[in-house]
Amino acid sequence: MESLTTNTDVRLTVTRCFRTLKSSTDSSDIITALRTLHSYLDEGPDSTATSAERAEFRRAHYSSALQLLVSNIQADWLHQLTAAQRAELWDGLFLAGPPEQALLVLMDAIGELRWVKFLQRGRLAELLWSYCLEAAPSDSPQLRETLLGRISALPDITANKLQLNNRALFRPQQYYPLLATEMLTALEHTCQALRAGTDCNLTFVAQTLGKVCIQGHSGLVLAVMAPRLSACTRSDMVWQRVCWKLLENVPQRWMESVLTGLVQAISGPDALGRIIGNLVLTNKKAQFVITHKLLLLQYKYEVLQIILGYLAADRDRRPLLIQVLRSVSQAWSNSSAVKHTPLEQQLYVSKALLLSVSLLKDSEIQELRSELLQCMLGGMQTHLDSNVVRIRHMGMVIGEYLSSRMDINGTKLKFEVRLIYSRSKYNKPPRGSLSLFVLDCESIYKSARLTFYHSSDDELTPYDMSGDQEISKASPPRYLRDCLEILISSEDPVRVELALKAAESLVRKNSFAAREISVQMSKVLLHMDDKYNINGFLYLRQATMVALTVTDCIPVAHYLTTEFYSLNYSLRQRLDILEVLALAAQELSKPVTEKKAATISSATTAESTPYPGDNPVHWQQVVEKRIQSKTKRLTKKAVQPVTKATPNRYAPNICLIHDTFLLAAQMGCALLDFVWAVRYHADQMVRRGVLFAVCSVFLSMPSQNLLVDIGDQLFETRSWLADVAEGDPDADCRSLAVQSLVLLDKSLKKQLQDPQAPTVET
Repeated sequence: MESLTTNTDVRLTVTRCFRTLKSSTDSSDIITALRTLHSYLDEGPDSTATSAERAEFRRAHYSSALQLLVSNIQADWLHQLTAAQRAELWDGLFLAGPPEQALLVLMDAIGELRWVKFLQRGRLAELLWSYCLEAAPSDSPQLRETLLGRISALPDITANKLQLNNRALFRPQQYYPLLATEMLTALEHTCQALRAGTDCNLTFVAQTLGKVCIQGHSGLVLAVMAPRLSACTRSDMVWQRVCWKLLENVPQRWMESVLTGLVQAISGPDALGRIIGNLVLTNKKAQFVITHKLLLLQYKYEVLQIILGYLAADRDRRPLLIQVLRSVSQAWSNSSAVKHTPLEQQLYVSKALLLSVSLLKDSEIQELRSELLQCMLGGMQTHLDSNVVRIRHMGMVIGEYLSSRMDINGTKLKFEVRLIYSRSKYNKPPRGSLSLFVLDCESIYKSARLTFYHSSDDELTPYDMSGDQEISKASPPRYLRDCLEILISSEDPVRVELALKAAESLVRKNSFAAREISVQMSKVLLHMDDKYNINGFLYLRQATMVALTVTDCIPVAHYLTTEFYSLNYSLRQRLDILEVLALAAQELSKPVTEKKAATISSATTAESTPYPGDNPVHWQQVVEKRIQSKTKRLTKKAVQPVTKATPNRYAPNICLIHDTFLLAAQMGCALLDFVWAVRYHADQMVRRGVLFAVCSVFLSMPSQNLLVDIGDQLFETRSWLADVAEGDPDADCRSLAVQSLVLLDKSLKKQLQDPQAPTVET
């Protein structure tokens, strides 16, 4: 009964205060109402409200009071208050009550100074600490999820609302380090409470950390938190327990982003062990991230040192080190991986294998003796068979070190390779912990000078072989089918290069054989990758595809135009198709007599001729060239010699342009859709590119397609071009807009004057 009376009294008092704030113009009444509301938040000895009244106000009326203040932000009585009165009565209401309610209300007044003061006064730390104590009686899953979303995405919310007027404190570079500091403050309060015997709950802080990291801000947050956690856990077991519990409470779906950011921000394996403890043993997701994803799917050597040192530092975690060693040894000895993976990845795997073996004890080496021996023999043979010098060097270094650790029958593996180090610390790789052995293969390869020698040849004078030429064991193919078979199945880089260089001449010399395999060979060339880094690869492939299209025009052109619209093709492949069709059409349209009598081989030309896609012409030159080509000049032409008539090879193969209008229309519509979203970009170069694309569409698309395919966009496009032509600050943008308007009006006028032209309705 007493609680009911208390609730009624508080409700009546708050209602009177609200009525005064809404309707009164007397500043004294306003100040009295604000002081009455503020008294329910004052917990000092001079407070006139009882604890029950204060609890009821916080529970049922605090949010309403803040919402009323926000709605009266432009009221006349607010400006009548002095600065001291506003700071005490107005700002005090936002800074003294429950922080979660104040945060939600302040989101509606995001530009106000009260929100800045809310962040600067440490209210976020109070909010996080209140959830550590579980002192939020009105808490619900919906409220908690809302708070998480607002706290983690505050910079995005403020940027959307304030736009150009956004404050510096709300930007990610300042907000997320501030949030990290507030989380550390909440963790500090937690440690103090635990020492005093008070139970705490870190679930909300862990959820906040995970939510921020999954949104891509782990670098900003953990750059502040990781050094502080590392220092606090060095000699304080309470801090270690708090950190372990914090990581355990991170939700599974956010665990990867938190651990990835933590490993990248941490200073060493010891610090990682103090912060996460044995999390890899109790959490399957953490174990997968640490032992597989961060180790085997990345190439960061610093992460490799930290993780392997962390696994080796504790007896309970050492079985995971052996598990990692097995995975790395399998990857290192895999013949397919040696042939097809990048050199950087193989170097990383070699470092991982060396470091893992160095961290093993002698007893563990003996247990893994058979597996390491199999890895050494099989993997070393695969590396020595490679034609890449650095891969062979990796095999030698790994083989020698593994044999020295296993001590097979008292013998050690030695290669006829002398490694001369200049002040190198790696002459005798020590055994032991990570702090004693960090072997950087890259440093070895850069600092070492490798010379192959034989003991009986040390005193002989080297013979001058500077003028010798290397004799290739492979010969170029003489038949087109042999060339195709090499391109399909051969894994010898020399044979593939010779076949690719000879392909064009074989196609042009034997047109009958080329017609039998033209489509098949075009398919092989279209899907072929430059996995052997062949000089002039793109030019050689394109020249051969053009020769196939010219030789057997109809089937090859039909295949290429069909594949252009197929799925699972990259933009580069689709551009290759268009370039091949264009070059083939140009070659077919030229008279045969214009061909040079002596044809330069593709192999020679490819080394000196750049691929067209690698050196694009500037768009201004393209526009100027097209304008000049369409400009009529009244001059007397020079007398030109009479050209001898020759058969036109392009006319019988007119199917080559069967898809031209369809291609132009579809590509024009797609290009307009692509650039439309950035037409008002702040960068003038981007706007120029957009206008150049629009100009290209109007130049390339047939006039009858403008009304049919993009008729619904023409009015808006024309209005936008007119605005750019009149008001854009960049002169080039204005010029391009005028040119686009001229081209558009010319095409529409031509189309509308045609009585049989299709309209938008048709």
